[in-house]
Amino acid sequence: MKRETAWRVFAGEYTDSTLEIKGDGEFTPTYIVTPLGAKINRLYIVGVLTDVENIVEGGDFVRAHLSDPTGVFTLYSGQYQQEVTEKLSNIDVPSFVAVIGKTRTFTPEDSGTLYVSVRPEIVVEVNAKIRDEWILETARHTKDRIEALVEATKMNQPSVQELEKLGYSRSLSQGIIAALQHYPKVSVERYIEMIQDALTYILPRREFDLEETYEKELKIEETKESTETSEEIEDKILAIIQEGGEEGVLWETIIEKCERTGITSDMVEEAINSLMNKGLVFEPILGKLRAT
Repeated sequence: MKRETAWRVFAGEYTDSTLEIKGDGEFTPTYIVTPLGAKINRLYIVGVLTDVENIVEGGDFVRAHLSDPTGVFTLYSGQYQQEVTEKLSNIDVPSFVAVIGKTRTFTPEDSGTLYVSVRPEIVVEVNAKIRDEWILETARHTKDRIEALVEATKMNQPSVQELEKLGYSRSLSQGIIAALQHYPKVSVERYIEMIQDALTYILPRREFDLEETYEKELKIEETKESTETSEEIEDKILAIIQEGGEEGVLWETIIEKCERTGITSDMVEEAINSLMNKGLVFEPILGKLRAT
């Protein structure tokens, strides 16, 4: 079964989500679709772990909160994730923490409102530098989704196929169309301001306005999108990882090097997932890859 991409998404966007797409069978993934079209089964988040609370006796089930500059993620971990549950319980708060986890939802019978949270699979204590790098990378991903959504709204009949023709991944294209159908009106300005707030948080001495944030701080150098085959992209990424030797290479470094040659971050994610499935690379610690 294909390993789902771990999306980079701010808490403010994730907690705005009210659309759940449930899988048809036991092994079919369930997705949360955000207002900007992120179609999420797994996500990678970094922030400040602010509290961990035992919600049943014995500490077999805990609730925790992870804060980023735009809001708060709620984490739930229980007896089926015993190692993760123990790890959360033993971390001193507040601490910088990185989490890879699955989407989780709850809808009370009396309200019908969908509440989203995260079921952590991996929890790692990190430093402020990793947190800041995540904010920058997540800001770029958020910008990409904003641009895709804007492109879709310009179309007479928005479709997955038309978005794919513009170079967007199938997953994002599907998410954008689902978001347009579900959310009556998405305030793009709200999410641009969210990016602005996040960047100002890590660069407090620099003033941003919306135009500067959107057009300068988040502008990735424009290059013609790569026409290389998936195998060629995998070979290129594998070579980058092999150069890192036993030290490994950060995800962000791989993405940065690839974007210079027109390989988008979505292409990088798909290639790395494929390499991991083939057993050619692995992730010894969160956010860093090594060749086998």
